Amino acid sequence: MVRLTKIYTKHGDGGTTRLVGGREVAKDSLRIEAYGTVDELNSIIGIVRVKLGESQASPEIRGRFEAWLKQLQNDLFNLGSDLATRIDDRWDGQPVIEESHVAALESLMDDLNADLPALDSFVLPGGGPIGAFLHQARTVCRRAERVMVALTHEEELGPQAIPYINRLSDALFVWSRWVTKELGEEELLWEPRS
Repeated sequence: MVRLTKIYTKHGDGGTTRLVGGREVAKDSLRIEAYGTVDELNSIIGIVRVKLGESQASPEIRGRFEAWLKQLQNDLFNLGSDLATRIDDRWDGQPVIEESHVAALESLMDDLNADLPALDSFVLPGGGPIGAFLHQARTVCRRAERVMVALTHEEELGPQAIPYINRLSDALFVWSRWVTKELGEEELLWEPRS
């Protein structure tokens, strides 16, 4: 489906790029900002995968978490495809975000949250390295969502793109809590009057 034979084209030297379908847009357009932020998020998930490999996580935890992270990175590429293509330039079978992706995140959160204690304060980003990077991923995910919402004021997006990115930030929060607990690390809570 994708074949990259030459990495540089010099086409973008003038400050423009092409969307899937061939439309030329400025590199600072909201659409480019949206899928660029999703790409940044995917890079942070890559760091989480590296940190997981370096951790003392049990094989069971590592296997479960690694499988989800790998799937997430593929799903983020689907979201990038979704965002890089205007609705009228799509083709049958194009990888995009679908309702099943949103439902999978909801199911995952329900499953993981069942093992977590209720919160009586906000969680401070931190704990161990994996949890901290998941919090960073969550904040980048929220930025991607803000850019995507701004883009909807100008152009139509795929119908599941915003529900997916909204659920994903919640899932990253739940994963950060779950992995912190499973690795025996301290969950830091906000102390408003400290």
